[in-house]
Amino acid sequence: MNDPKSILDELKKAVVGKDNVLIMALLAILARGHILLEDIPGVGKTTMALAFSKALGLEYHRIQFTPDVLPSDIVGFSLYDRESGQMTYKPGAILCNLFLADELNRATSRTQSALLEAMEEGNVTVDGVTHPVPDPFVVIATQNPVGASGTQLLPDSQLDRFMVRLTLGYPRPSDELDLLNRKQAGNPLDNVRCIADSEGLKRIRVSIDNTFVDKKIMDYVIRLSNATRTHSSVLQGASPRASLAVVSMAKAAAWVQGRDYVIPNDVKLIYPATITHRLILTPEAKASGESAETILNDILAHTAPPAVRG
Repeated sequence: MNDPKSILDELKKAVVGKDNVLIMALLAILARGHILLEDIPGVGKTTMALAFSKALGLEYHRIQFTPDVLPSDIVGFSLYDRESGQMTYKPGAILCNLFLADELNRATSRTQSALLEAMEEGNVTVDGVTHPVPDPFVVIATQNPVGASGTQLLPDSQLDRFMVRLTLGYPRPSDELDLLNRKQAGNPLDNVRCIADSEGLKRIRVSIDNTFVDKKIMDYVIRLSNATRTHSSVLQGASPRASLAVVSMAKAAAWVQGRDYVIPNDVKLIYPATITHRLILTPEAKASGESAETILNDILAHTAPPAVRG
């Protein structure tokens, strides 16, 4: 898997007209991050996750979250084995390369929290025994918009563990017509070829880890984060974890563009998708109709990038 374009070409066979979303999702996967897809039902969130699993050759599991889904359904449980006289671990659905948490915000808070250890630490603990998740490991979670029937807000601590939050939105009429035409010939997902494997993804992640980030770029990221923390319309700004996520995403963006070093435009490219969901606006800002997107665009416009040659 040395050509990101070939991956995107396969993904676009199933996901029509959402190239920017696919690029951001791919960058997050390459940067060892997890993805939150927030949108109304029926716009292709699950299809996108399936397309990634096929194109990247990743073992895929899915749970449709409802209030009766238990933490043990996710992380697994211990079962007594009569023959051995010992407790045997039965893996949960999360023991895979790509885990789709569908409609995560329909689950109880206790069940949602079962994801946190796996997302942050790369393992799950059942009855005091720790079990590592496979490498590579990616969570793609979907959530319906706030206010949809049967949903509840994801906690801030859980939102902060997603590297990016993306929205697919309705397709353009021409793209929707293209999708309808493709469906007449069968399921577009059947046309997505596997052009990579987990070992190839692991090698690329190591290459991205070694991408050079100048101190001036790091200072730029910190100044952007501080600007969110001191902005008059922001109650809670970007955390240090958010700054780390920005650097990781920028390194992935540099690699995709064929560079082994980060430039300011890499940071600008990924900044809104990486930070928007981490901000909590003041009640006054919400009442006046301000959005996290407009605030971040304003911060980017008024924070001078460093003079780093690209």
